[in-house]
Amino acid sequence: MALHLNEDLSDADLAGKIGSGSDSEAEAELFRRMAPRIRLYGLRHLRDRHAADHLTQQVLITTLEALRAGRLREPEKLASFVLGTCRMTVLELRRGAQRKERLLEQFGADLLGPVQASLPRLDHEQLTRCVQNLKERERAVVVMTFYDEQTGADVASFLGVSEAYVRVIRHRAIHQLRDCMGVAA
Repeated sequence: MALHLNEDLSDADLAGKIGSGSDSEAEAELFRRMAPRIRLYGLRHLRDRHAADHLTQQVLITTLEALRAGRLREPEKLASFVLGTCRMTVLELRRGAQRKERLLEQFGADLLGPVQASLPRLDHEQLTRCVQNLKERERAVVVMTFYDEQTGADVASFLGVSEAYVRVIRHRAIHQLRDCMGVAA
């Protein structure tokens, strides 16, 4: 049975317990309180659940390190500190993405030039026809896997089949798509 700190414990008391030493119960309570808020912030601002999960991890680690080191000047404002850390982390992620885009614009053609020349041109209309010709279950697996970027477990849960069967369906669908597109395996 898991031990939970008193939910009436204030944020300031929680920050103090974490700052005073290695109190795993206090750290677990911090995670329980703050993780859903951080994830929601990430979903709203990043619009991607994987990015929101990554944000949650980053912010919780940053918050925990700050509390352990005693860098939180006003422990009663723990929630505000977490929100500010969320904002700063999202800004940092966006700046990194913008920097990557600028670098790709500047140097991307030089980097991808020889590779793109050797790749066959993809006929999007033919691919659309090929995907539409798949059976409904195969099409669902392909779309959920490659377009929605769902895991095998998520696809299996949605379709009510095993993960192993999802892999079989996906393998067969890809083989059919290759045949339809005229691509050698």
